[in-house]
Amino acid sequence: MSLLVVGLSHRSAPVSVLERAALSTDAQVKLLQDTVAAEPATEAAVLATCNRIELYADVDKFHAGVAELSTLLAQHSGVGLEELTPYLYVHYEDRAVHHQFSVACGLDSMVVGEGQILGQIKDSLARAQELHTAGKLLNDLFQQSLRVGKRAHSETGIDRAGQSLVTFGLEQLAAGGDVQEWAAGRRALVIGAGSMSSLAAATLARAGVTEVVVANRTFERAERLAHLLEEQYGQRLTESADTAVTARAVRMNAVPGELTRADVVVSCTGATGLVLTAEAVAQAVEGRIGQSVADVTDSGRTAAPADGQDAVQGAVKGRAPQSAATAGAEENCPLDLAAVQGASGFSVLGEAAVAGMDAATLEQHAAWVDNGTDRRETARRSPEADSELIAALAATAATVGRIPERRRPEPVAVIPRPAPALFLLDLAMPRDIDAAVHRLPGVRLVDIESLAEASADAPMAADVDQVRRIVSDEVAAFGAAQRAAHITPTVVALRTMAADVVASEIARLDGRLPDLDERQRGEIRQAVHRVVDKLLHAPTVRVKQLAAEPGGAGYADALRTLFDLDPETVAAVFRAEDSTDEKDRPA
Repeated sequence: MSLLVVGLSHRSAPVSVLERAALSTDAQVKLLQDTVAAEPATEAAVLATCNRIELYADVDKFHAGVAELSTLLAQHSGVGLEELTPYLYVHYEDRAVHHQFSVACGLDSMVVGEGQILGQIKDSLARAQELHTAGKLLNDLFQQSLRVGKRAHSETGIDRAGQSLVTFGLEQLAAGGDVQEWAAGRRALVIGAGSMSSLAAATLARAGVTEVVVANRTFERAERLAHLLEEQYGQRLTESADTAVTARAVRMNAVPGELTRADVVVSCTGATGLVLTAEAVAQAVEGRIGQSVADVTDSGRTAAPADGQDAVQGAVKGRAPQSAATAGAEENCPLDLAAVQGASGFSVLGEAAVAGMDAATLEQHAAWVDNGTDRRETARRSPEADSELIAALAATAATVGRIPERRRPEPVAVIPRPAPALFLLDLAMPRDIDAAVHRLPGVRLVDIESLAEASADAPMAADVDQVRRIVSDEVAAFGAAQRAAHITPTVVALRTMAADVVASEIARLDGRLPDLDERQRGEIRQAVHRVVDKLLHAPTVRVKQLAAEPGGAGYADALRTLFDLDPETVAAVFRAEDSTDEKDRPA
């Protein structure tokens, strides 16, 4: 059997794909059960975090294993196999071990060096153990990876290379400023009570917020977290504030009201839909800034304007125009671009550019736009907005015959965005907060996608090289231990066979020499055992050494062949070891 991992992460897939492929707890359980029920796999574990989904398995066939694990990931994630396959990566045997150890050390994290992944690996192992899908190989792998991760953090300065997603996210909210200065005196709302939310609540409390409100679907968990925060931070002054932190729990239906009071919101739940819509955030921030907040729907589109000429102006207003001169000649475009070369700033789809066309030409132009020929323009516009604009122009032309006036659209005053009054950190996958919130004035949103962009250019500490050396050494040691362990049942079976031969010969000797006293029989038994032990000692020690080296897996087969060992005897030793491991596993 061999270790195989198939997965996708922020390094291989865009956030939009990771978001769609995210696995709920129930989906992870079903995936594990279906994996061990499949023919190529005997063990399975799932590592699912906000930026990775990986399926580990012990398989007897590489190609069949890759095909089966990929199919199972697609089935349980809900993303079609053909769409998912380009984003999947595969690691096998030593490369799979190297990948797992690198993940545990934070080398493969979005923020290099973050330690949150160790808790997620521990949870992954506990789930596999609870479902009895983790056998000896995966138990050894995950437990050793936890030890390697802890070693990397204790022996190197990898923590200086990065921090948890929570800390990094708060730094992004603070726009590069000091987090403690930014957080001092603010009120925080934390949605969710899991490990990431708990870390966020504690980080905010240490940073100096005056209040932390915890909301969760299971109210008891929210109460427990709030109580812990009160115990740890409520009775002493924080590092950056001269007031103690208060903490309280609320139910999820109280979130809209708490949103109007909060300055900072961190959300990380397991919800499959949006927890905070753009409309809810807009209502919460209304009145905090000196201008109105645009009406934004859950899909991120502004409300449609009225019909007729108002629709034209509403559709054009506020859009970044594309110069007709820079648009270039496009095949089958009914618009004479040369005629509007001087109309700098006019959009090739805007009112001024198409003024003077008759209704038939406008309809032809609308069909050209709908076919997506001008990709540069339509990439920035929604199809709905384009159709509204063209329909309004066509209706006007049909009524009056032509649009008589060629004029520049009135310049739209650019209103500077006010300073953020509400800061939102979305650490969930799939996302908890509507991405359309990015466009709301007075709101700053940092989510997994923006964190990925911000961390792409993060500097790497010199300690990373030292961690990589630790990983390489640990991978070699783990491989040697696994290969040595693989031959141990064969050696045990050989010694068992030798002991059976000795016992048989002693029994035969007792029958042929019944007059020997007990002392003489004891001396004979010890002599025979010493002879057998000395004959077997050198070859068994040497074969373990050879088996521990790369390519040493064949020594077990050679030993079984040379001594004609019963395969069932060797298999029985394997089963006995697995039974012992099962009893010794941590709860």
